[in-house]
Amino acid sequence: MLVAGFPADAFGTNCYVVATAPGEQCVVVDPGIGVLDQLDALLAEHRLHPAAVLLTHGHLDHTFSVAPVCGARGITAYVHPGDREMLADPAKGLSTDLTSLFGGRLSYTEPEDVAELTDGATLALAGLEIAVDHAPGHTGGSVLFRLPGAGSGWEADELCLSGDVLFAGSIGRTDLPGGSMPAMLTSLRDKILPLADDTVVLPGHGPSTTIGRERASNPYLIEVAQVGGGRPATPTRGL
Repeated sequence: MLVAGFPADAFGTNCYVVATAPGEQCVVVDPGIGVLDQLDALLAEHRLHPAAVLLTHGHLDHTFSVAPVCGARGITAYVHPGDREMLADPAKGLSTDLTSLFGGRLSYTEPEDVAELTDGATLALAGLEIAVDHAPGHTGGSVLFRLPGAGSGWEADELCLSGDVLFAGSIGRTDLPGGSMPAMLTSLRDKILPLADDTVVLPGHGPSTTIGRERASNPYLIEVAQVGGGRPATPTRGL
C-alpha cells in the first residue's frame, strides 16, 4: 500500500493520498488551501489516479480544493452529514474573526457530487476498504478513516487518518461553531482509546504518531482514560 502526503502552505493542513500501489487509483484526503500544484506533482510522481476525495471534516483548511480536484476528474467528495452545509457555505464553520480574516478573498466552489459518510460504514474505493468512525467534537461531522497498515511503510496493523480529532500531543480545538468539548471527550473515550497501541495516526496537522505514544503522553487522553474528564486548558490547534 502507498500512503503519501504533504502540509499545505496555509495552516499546515496535511493532505494525503492513499492507494494500493503506485500506478493505481487512489483516494485523496483533505485537499486544503493552495494544494493543487503539490497534489498534482505527488500524483504524477506515483502515477496515481484519484477515484474519490475523503474529507475528515468540513473546515475550509481541509476542503478548499475539493471542487477543483473532484471537478477535473468527475469524482465524488465524501463528507459526514454533520458538516455537509460547510461545503456549501464554509463560513458556517468559522468564527467571526476567521470570517473577517478571509473576508471573501478566497474564491470557493462547492463540489458537484457529494456523498454522505455514515458511522460504522466501510467504503470500498480504489481497491481499499476504509472504515469510517464518526468522532464529533472538533466539528459536528468530524470522522476518522481507518484502514489496514500492512505494507504502508509503517510497522502497524492499522492506520488512522484522524483529521483534527487527535494530534501528536494534543487534540483539535472545540471553540468554533459546531465544536463541543463534551462531544470531543466522548469521541476520545469511545473512538480513539479502543484503538491498538501500534495504530499509526496520520493527523490533519503536524507529524504522525501512534495510539500507544498518545495514550502514554497526550494529556487529554490521559485524563479521559483516568477519570473520564478533560484538562481545563482549551486546545487551539486546527483552523
